[in-house]
Amino acid sequence: MHTIFRGPLLYRRFCQIIVPKALPRNYIHQGLPFNLTRAMPSTLSAKLAYPIARKDETVAEDFHGTQIKDVYRWLEDPDSTETEAFVNAQNSISRPFLENGDEWKKLNTKLTKLWNYPKYGCPMRYGDYYYYFMNTGLQNQSVMYQQKSLGDESESKVFLDPNTLSEDGTIALTQKSFSEDGKYMAYGLSESGSDWIKILIRDAETGKDLSEVLEKVKFSEISWTKDNKGFFYGRYPDQDGKTDGSETKQNENQKLYYHRVGESQDKDTLVVEFPEEPSWRIQSTVSDCGKYLILAIVKDCRDNIVFYADLTPGAEINSKLNVKKIVEKFEADYDYITNEGSKIFFRTNKNAPNYQVIAIDFNNPAEDKWETLIAEHKSDVLDWVKCVDADKLLVCYIRDVKSVLQVNSLKDGTLLREFDLDIGTIVGTSGEKKYSEIFYNFSSFLNPGSIYRYDFKTPDQSPSVFREIKLNLEGFRREDYAVEQIFYKSKDGTKVPMFIIRKKRDSVVPRPCLLYGYGGFNISMLPSFGLSGLMFIDTFDGVLAYPNLRGGGEYGEKWHNGGRLLNKQNVFDDFQSAAEYLIENKYTTKDRLAIQGGSNGGLLVGSCINQRPDLFGAAVAQVGVMDMLRFHKFTIGHAWCSDYGNPSEKEHFDNLYKFSPLHNVHTPKGAEMEYPSTLILTADHDDRVSPLHSLKFIAALQEAVRDSKFQNNPVLLRVYQKAGHGAGKPTSKRIEEATDILTFLSKSLNVDTVNV
Repeated sequence: MHTIFRGPLLYRRFCQIIVPKALPRNYIHQGLPFNLTRAMPSTLSAKLAYPIARKDETVAEDFHGTQIKDVYRWLEDPDSTETEAFVNAQNSISRPFLENGDEWKKLNTKLTKLWNYPKYGCPMRYGDYYYYFMNTGLQNQSVMYQQKSLGDESESKVFLDPNTLSEDGTIALTQKSFSEDGKYMAYGLSESGSDWIKILIRDAETGKDLSEVLEKVKFSEISWTKDNKGFFYGRYPDQDGKTDGSETKQNENQKLYYHRVGESQDKDTLVVEFPEEPSWRIQSTVSDCGKYLILAIVKDCRDNIVFYADLTPGAEINSKLNVKKIVEKFEADYDYITNEGSKIFFRTNKNAPNYQVIAIDFNNPAEDKWETLIAEHKSDVLDWVKCVDADKLLVCYIRDVKSVLQVNSLKDGTLLREFDLDIGTIVGTSGEKKYSEIFYNFSSFLNPGSIYRYDFKTPDQSPSVFREIKLNLEGFRREDYAVEQIFYKSKDGTKVPMFIIRKKRDSVVPRPCLLYGYGGFNISMLPSFGLSGLMFIDTFDGVLAYPNLRGGGEYGEKWHNGGRLLNKQNVFDDFQSAAEYLIENKYTTKDRLAIQGGSNGGLLVGSCINQRPDLFGAAVAQVGVMDMLRFHKFTIGHAWCSDYGNPSEKEHFDNLYKFSPLHNVHTPKGAEMEYPSTLILTADHDDRVSPLHSLKFIAALQEAVRDSKFQNNPVLLRVYQKAGHGAGKPTSKRIEEATDILTFLSKSLNVDTVNV
């Protein structure tokens, strides 16, 4: 339940298409040979005149006896005219660098053409209708369709088209939840990429919205009572200043309310609050039987406690609920799956680093009475579980960074069947306890999506392909590409897996290579399709590499713990060792190697160009966490202390100070210390990782390299307008950002643009 917020995650890597869905319970031809002696592009030969950012030497802070100057703190104010002038000055350099000449236009034209293919989500059944998302190709937002049956698609009609809500596509559908009878859909809209949403309610029969609009909502489930009268949701109190995603104020004091259909928000009932714990976030789920409201309480980005309240279906909810505590300590994850009477089933890593399924009887919830339904697997990680077809559990494991899908019995946990999958990932599912059919969407590095249907009424029949998503790419054949998984040794000897995707050849020769990483918050980077990555291979005859760094969840909680808190340096070591492996094994060379990461991955890139600038030819850091001494003071940053540590504690300050990108910028004193060509990307409405991180980092970088005779590579900042952290970004802005990245790599790396 609490996994709807899992740290500062960039929603999909490298501008991968996102089909809107409910919040998760827990984003070509052979080229010519490269000229090995080709000179670096002329655009890099002349130094750029960077804006001079004012340094306020009077601003300093004492950290456990260490005085740290923060000369660019004024950039933390997004509304000041000085900050606005700084952003405009940065864009006035970066945009011409990227856009002048024919290269940007050619890449944009090609990328737009490749992007223009139909994209679908899994069908979903609610009440009397099926629903699905579809994007014809270049629509800014995917459209939600409604149909009576799974028959001819021509019978479908538009149910909700977010593209009609704004001219530029910057209003996105980010959340949806249907009432039990399917009569109403409550849905959340985000503007300009902000985490703030407004909740509206649409009538399934008429397709019209009701009059009420719920505001001040963020990090919240929409959980209907089974009598269809209303739903629970979390909202924040009014605060001074803006709440549009461009503010930096901390998010605190979330409260749970009950909204009755047809009434205005001011009549909503406050049902649960914890005023003594302002950092707690309340994730609510009404049990499948409708008799319990289950609350997963989170204070950071891992571990939750569990409360519940009794509900009487049909009874009015007009006062605070009496909540009872089931799990009292923040020491493990508990994700609600389903229940049979008072026996509630959870996916948990309590005493099971790879997760297991347990049952807690709410009538006798003592821990020594908990039952194990599906025991922890010794190596595979239990990724998610969904109850379907009354008494079955659809179970997905991660096995060596690949999805494994199976069905187990809810009665005794026994394995009932397995589904055949290739090397890839289940990127979407739909199914309900009350329905016998399920759908799942399988994707891989070379497959944009295959949607399968399976009906438990006919158990002997294999899943059938319901819909195959096909690229509009002439000459593309999956068999022309090689996907290999290798295991390399990190600095401390730990074996780390990495996927390498390239064109098939008789031998490996050095090529331009894009190395992408994340490494944090228990997030698993599984094989899935990214059009821009495919275009990198095609355009530059390149190689893609995706290492599964420690800090992620690919090998359970042990892997996560190996890259968090005082072990965070392991993540950077893993990434740098991946670069060394690619160079040593002739996949690429230093001047052809680019690194990229977003959000927590932006921190990864920022730290690595400080620590090992000699390894990389180019670097792209998107919406990164760059100030590790003040990250916890803005928006939801305090929740990241579970992965990073709290700088208010000396032990963690000492650790954070060592790798904080902002505080480890250096002036190159020799050619080997020259920063790679670096592009920092952020957005003005990112209220997950505030743009102040990128602004302060680029100011420090440019000041450090300004007068260095050894720094000839550019360090640039691009700030996008009416955009946020990544979720809900319209197609036009995704293509623009991807074009910026590809153009920058083309101008920065030793490559020939071979197929534009």
